[in-house]
Amino acid sequence: MFEHGIPFELNSRVRRLVAPNPGVMTGPGTNTYLIGREQVAVLDPGPDLPEHIDAILESVGDRIRWIVATHTHPDHSPAWQALQRETGAQVIGAPPWDDMFQDDTFNPDTPVQHDDVLQTPEFTLRAIHTPGHVGNHFCYLLEEEGMVFAGDHIMNGSTVVIIPPSGDMKAYIESLQLLLTYNVKTIAPGHGDVIAEPREAIDWLVAHRLKREGKVVAALEQVGDASVEELLPHVYDDVDKSLYRMAALSLTAHLIKLQKDGRARHWPNAERWELTRS
Repeated sequence: MFEHGIPFELNSRVRRLVAPNPGVMTGPGTNTYLIGREQVAVLDPGPDLPEHIDAILESVGDRIRWIVATHTHPDHSPAWQALQRETGAQVIGAPPWDDMFQDDTFNPDTPVQHDDVLQTPEFTLRAIHTPGHVGNHFCYLLEEEGMVFAGDHIMNGSTVVIIPPSGDMKAYIESLQLLLTYNVKTIAPGHGDVIAEPREAIDWLVAHRLKREGKVVAALEQVGDASVEELLPHVYDDVDKSLYRMAALSLTAHLIKLQKDGRARHWPNAERWELTRS
C-alpha cells in the first residue's frame, strides 16, 4: 500500500504516489495525490527527488495540467519546478512565508485564496485556508468524493508540529473545527493512510491539543516563570527527548495561544513565560 513509485488507487478520481522519503517526521513518506484521469492535478508534488519526479511523470506526465501545493515545506512542494518544466502545468498554492523550513523556490502562477475552486470536467477541488501548522497552509476538498487533502494539517498516526511564528495553535484548532463545516467524508493526509472517520479524528485532535494545553498551564503553576526549555520535561514527559527540538516549537505555539487568550505573559528580554493572575 505504501510502495514507493507505484500509484495506489483510492477511488475512481484519485491515486496516491508515496515519495521515497520515509522518516520520523514523514512516516512512510510524503503522499503525492494524482487527481483526475484525462486532465490531472498533482497535489503536493513532494520533495525534489529524481526517482519520485520520474514516477509522477511516468504515471501521468502527458496529462498534468495543474500542480497544487498544500504548503511549502521541503517535503511537500519542491518537485513543482521539475514537473512544471516538463509539462508547463499551472502552479497553484500560497507563496512561502518568511519562516523556517520553507521551500523558498515555490512561485505559484495562481496564489490561492480561501474558497477558490478549480473546476474541471472530471472534478471540483475547493481550497480551504487552514493556518496552524504554518500560516500558508491550505487543505483541498474534492467535492465529488467528499475527500479532503489535508497536507500537514492532519496526519494519520501522529500529531503535527505547530511552527511559530506563522504556525499558530489557536488558528490550528479553529482550522480543524472549520473543516467540519464542509461535507468531508474521508481525509487524505500528507503522510499515512486515508482516515475514514473525519469527525472522530478531528474531535480527537482538538481534545488532544487542549489536554496538552492543560499540561502547559499545570507546568507553569508548578514551576512559576520559566523558559521553554525548562517547561519541556513537564509538558512533554510522554515524548522521547530526541523529539524535544520539534516539541519545543509546538510548546511555544501553546504558550502564544495562552498569551492571546490572556492567560499567560511573555518576558521577551529573558525569554521566559508565566501565567497571568486574575
